[in-house]
Amino acid sequence: MKKMNGAEVILRMLELHGVEHVFGLPGETTIGWYKEWQKSSDIKFVLTRDERTASYAAEAYAKITGKPAVLEAPSPGVTHCTPGITEAYLSSVPVIYFSSDIPINQDKKHGLTGVDQTAMYESICKESFYLTNVSEIPFLMRRAFRVATSGRPAPVHIRVPINIFHDEAEIGDLYADPDYREYPAHRPVADHGKIRKAIDLLLAAKKPVMVCGQGALISKAGEAVLELAELLQIPVGTTTPGKGTIPETHPLALRVIGARGGMEYSNAYVHDADAVFFIGSNTDSSSTNHWKLYGDPQTKAFIHLDIAEAHIGNNFPLKVGMVGDARASLEYMIELIRAEHPDIQRPRIDLTEMKQTALNAVFNSNIPMPEGTVSPVKLTQALDKLLPANAIVTAEPGVSAIYPSALLSVREAGRRYITNYSMGALGYSVPAGIGAAFASDGPVISFTGDGSLAFVLGDFETIKRSGKNVTVILTRNDNYGWIRGEAILLDDVDAPWTTDFGAVDYVKVAEGFGFETARITSEDQIEDILSAAIANPGANFIEMMVPSQDKIIPFVPPWVEAAKERKLPYFY
Repeated sequence: MKKMNGAEVILRMLELHGVEHVFGLPGETTIGWYKEWQKSSDIKFVLTRDERTASYAAEAYAKITGKPAVLEAPSPGVTHCTPGITEAYLSSVPVIYFSSDIPINQDKKHGLTGVDQTAMYESICKESFYLTNVSEIPFLMRRAFRVATSGRPAPVHIRVPINIFHDEAEIGDLYADPDYREYPAHRPVADHGKIRKAIDLLLAAKKPVMVCGQGALISKAGEAVLELAELLQIPVGTTTPGKGTIPETHPLALRVIGARGGMEYSNAYVHDADAVFFIGSNTDSSSTNHWKLYGDPQTKAFIHLDIAEAHIGNNFPLKVGMVGDARASLEYMIELIRAEHPDIQRPRIDLTEMKQTALNAVFNSNIPMPEGTVSPVKLTQALDKLLPANAIVTAEPGVSAIYPSALLSVREAGRRYITNYSMGALGYSVPAGIGAAFASDGPVISFTGDGSLAFVLGDFETIKRSGKNVTVILTRNDNYGWIRGEAILLDDVDAPWTTDFGAVDYVKVAEGFGFETARITSEDQIEDILSAAIANPGANFIEMMVPSQDKIIPFVPPWVEAAKERKLPYFY
């Protein structure tokens, strides 16, 4: 037994769980924690300029490392973390979130910054704990890591009153279970009988397809997905958040499907499939084009494998539903096929020509750009050529993500491309780039739009101070282009009055933060400017004017249909 204060117990438990970084910013309610931290721990504190930034950075860090991230915020900023925690909750990302607080029940006296933090976070976390006794910290922190990394991973909230950091107790259970230092912590295999039924359906299908959501990446199931695909010669498509489950240059890779980066050939392929095997997908609106992507659901056999039982069969009628870890269940499925169908022979499928033809059609389309703008297609094409294998790309929802989602090739399987298409709030990619930079040694490219960039400009200072190789690429059009596209193309609004805003000299702003900057004004500048930014190990900023989504329509099927009717230029 050893007498310890609460701050020390928390730090020792984080160290025992292998935590190397914590994202956050200071407040009066956390000074006691920092005092102990500075004295006794080597865990690196990543100081951001906004709690929202810290929350998104932590979420991205967990995605890249495969380990639960740790986030902290003081009581005045406790509400600011909800965007990142919500994204993490919907994306099945484990974040251990500490929010410090004023003393217990002082909120009932209307103490400054007092609010019911527990009630606020219970709906967007798997559990929310209230630390009221130093002696219970080891137990509750072991539970927090266990809950966050088991089953469907998700955030856990820990509320810490200011006095807990100073209070002392005799501690005799200072230990961690190593199983919960990474996720998924456990790998339950789906029902064996159902796995056999799924095998029979896949063998009987004439045109089966596998569709991987980000659950396949969470499970690190890429090798098993690819082995099954090659064994049964089944093409593999991914949702946008699942991009990179298998190498997109593989002959069986369909690349992205759906309404946020799916191309005409890949969407048509899954539409015409007679059997669809969902792996780690919640079959949400974006990945299914509002559940229309597969046509009449009665005309095909749906199979679904997911760790979250609530996702199984949620939107499509199933022939087989399997609850289990994706990697472990697929590995057992492969084992059964090899044992019970040893002589299996399937016609070889190679999608390479179909994919390359579709990509070339876009790359070589040479659609004239509106005056003063440069093609985002050419930008993505150049980046695809120049990007090193160890790079990570983060992207906002909207025009920033739609082109790289469709056109950028992930050549080595893994989570090298991250977006926030679970919630889709603006202001994600720059904070995610910060988290990714601390999670990996390679260069980070953060695609953002000017609507999103305005949310996070303060954290340009964080990027510069970090010394990390982060390049922010601003595809600028001086409006909320996604809203313009939706309003004009689908709602027949002539001129939306809530989408346009004034011009800002973002290059000067970035220079003020100490970034190396460049402005792309013509296609022939793209490769040289990108190459210089990637080679520069510090903070880089590139601005490029692009057309808004109502002028040149990107890879969004309902918009493309409207563009065809109106004879507007589009990519698809």
